[in-house]
Amino acid sequence: MSEIKVIDAINKALEIGLEKNPDLILLGEDIGKQGGVFRTTSGLQAKFGEERVVDTPLSEQGIMGAAVGLSINGHLPVPELQFDGFIWPGFDQIINHITRFRTRTRGRYTTPMVIRVPFGGGIHALEHHSESMEAIFSHIPGINVVIPSDPYSAKGLLLDCLESKDPVIFLEPKKIYRAIKQEVPDEHFKIDSKKARILREGNDLTIISYGACMYDTKKALPEFLKEYPIDFELIDLVSLSPIDYNTILKSAKKTGRVVIINEENPNCGLASELSATISEKCIKYLKAPVKRVTGFDVIIPLLKTEDHYLPTKTRIIEGLKEVINYK
Repeated sequence: MSEIKVIDAINKALEIGLEKNPDLILLGEDIGKQGGVFRTTSGLQAKFGEERVVDTPLSEQGIMGAAVGLSINGHLPVPELQFDGFIWPGFDQIINHITRFRTRTRGRYTTPMVIRVPFGGGIHALEHHSESMEAIFSHIPGINVVIPSDPYSAKGLLLDCLESKDPVIFLEPKKIYRAIKQEVPDEHFKIDSKKARILREGNDLTIISYGACMYDTKKALPEFLKEYPIDFELIDLVSLSPIDYNTILKSAKKTGRVVIINEENPNCGLASELSATISEKCIKYLKAPVKRVTGFDVIIPLLKTEDHYLPTKTRIIEGLKEVINYK
């Protein structure tokens, strides 16, 4: 066991993957000698060589197109896109080819790969550097969407995704790259990347979150519990597509009160989809309307003004109180 950060957990998972699978190839802008814009691939090119850890031209469409070719020819590409907002030039390859090859060829060809994307706000970056686009990709059939919330899940989920037969978008919450240290096994281990994690079992209230918002939720809970010492259940969604509705609905039926916390804008978002499904399937069990604590329906603002956009401790606590006090 080692106490490491999310950034280290991802690096260790990639190192294990490169050692275990000779067909695994990392590719992306500046991932080699520089180790990536966040240094997630630091040291890997020096250890495995330029043909396994490939510095690409500055072309997201080219990166994703190369990944398609590598994948259908038996390799396991792990492309990195430097920032979430830079993914859109590669969207054509993702939606028209990566997600459709199995259906298009009636299963003759598949495109397993893990697309790594630094994701979300919280680092006071410039435009196109703080996007929350998970709902867009979760809407597309044919690709899984996974997001860790701490170092342990970052390593275990990535190692599971590296053995998936399906293409995966692995969203890495950049706000918590270096914010959390946690004991993580040094050896290879996997966490089921298609199943939600119940971080705490309880009977009074279901709290659902993921990624960096799980970090913020955990920070808000002690203050809330001082006033409301309830028995809450905390669920880390993990898989945004497919969603583990068995875990979600079972918890909602048990507690009758649900709060969903994420940073994306709410219109047609993951929180809205979860809320609709819980309301449809659990209407007889609910003691309060499902509450969403999210960003707003605007483009995420620049620099420090994003602090007013992202779910704050105050807004999280207010949402929890609203659901608990509902009569």
